[in-house]
Amino acid sequence: MNQFDVTFRDERHWVSFGESYVASEGFRALFREGMLLVEETAAYLDGEGRAESRLISRDATLAYASESMRLTTRLMQIASWLLVQRAVSEGELTLMQAQEEKTRVKLNEPDRVPPETSETFAALPLRLQDLVRRSRRLHARILHLDQLISEDRPAPVPMESPVTAQFGRLQAAFGGQ
Repeated sequence: MNQFDVTFRDERHWVSFGESYVASEGFRALFREGMLLVEETAAYLDGEGRAESRLISRDATLAYASESMRLTTRLMQIASWLLVQRAVSEGELTLMQAQEEKTRVKLNEPDRVPPETSETFAALPLRLQDLVRRSRRLHARILHLDQLISEDRPAPVPMESPVTAQFGRLQAAFGGQ
């Protein structure tokens, strides 16, 4: 085999899941859901959540503070990811540029042990528990989509070069002279 023996599928002939998804109504719905959750959480933590945090035990107060920090961090990562993907859908970024942004907008892996299983989580205000659960479900969906988008590259399909094929036929026809 020489350098002309194998060619690869032309990438212009494949459909990108990432590009088609971020241009879809499904993505727009996900974007709205994520941004509404960010707004709802911010309003809760700045208002009702402050009042509720004063009514819980000292141990639960520490859990409230750490869980609200994790919640805020998770939602900021989600919002950043959604904004980058929207920039792709609006043509402000290419998929390659969005992939480069991943170094700045890192989606953390979910906690190995969900906080919902702890006793201290049960002592938190119900509204905070709900926001945490919803943010974790949204985070899991976005992690899955991010993986699909990141792996959305055509697999090279080895094909025999037309030149090599013709050369092989000529050799066979003329006895390899």
